[in-house]
Amino acid sequence: MAQACSTGSEDSRITKRIKIVGLGGTLRAGSSTERAVAQVLTYAEAMGADTELVAGPELDMPFYNPATDDRTPAAVKLIEALRSADGIVIGSPGYHGSVSGLIKNALDYVEDMSGDGRVYFDGRAVGLIASGAGMAGAMTTLGALRDIGHALRGFVTPFGYAFSSIDQSELALASGDRQMKLLAEQTFELAKRLTA
Repeated sequence: MAQACSTGSEDSRITKRIKIVGLGGTLRAGSSTERAVAQVLTYAEAMGADTELVAGPELDMPFYNPATDDRTPAAVKLIEALRSADGIVIGSPGYHGSVSGLIKNALDYVEDMSGDGRVYFDGRAVGLIASGAGMAGAMTTLGALRDIGHALRGFVTPFGYAFSSIDQSELALASGDRQMKLLAEQTFELAKRLTA
């Protein structure tokens, strides 16, 4: 991780740059959920964060198997990214009232972090995004993601972004942009406080 050092005073100290990792989407590259996660990361970068996106197709991994230590390169990359994160943004489409199997399976791999000094998402800010063809599905998915974030010991941001993937009106897009910026701000600021 990059570090910046302030100079010129006796109490100069190293300031750690915040890293935010985004994961989410579908197996379709460029899905609306993936684009939303990427946009939140773009806003976080503008605030001074280092970011990394692990997108839908990169999450195409075998079902998590706790009985073996064999991991695909994609699984190794995911866990290495999450271990290096101060903040995490998770995005899932709503599939039949909950989180998609792709995203749930990726989150099951977080069990590989159970023996870490920072277990699971402990000490990390977690921002959440859910999409759906209708708002009902997006909201139930957001609730499921919130439960998962808490179960993984993450500090979930007060605000979570849920949106309709079929509403492309100018008003919806403008509102969505404001909400993605707010989610980036909350994730970044909470990550800063947790690493201070």
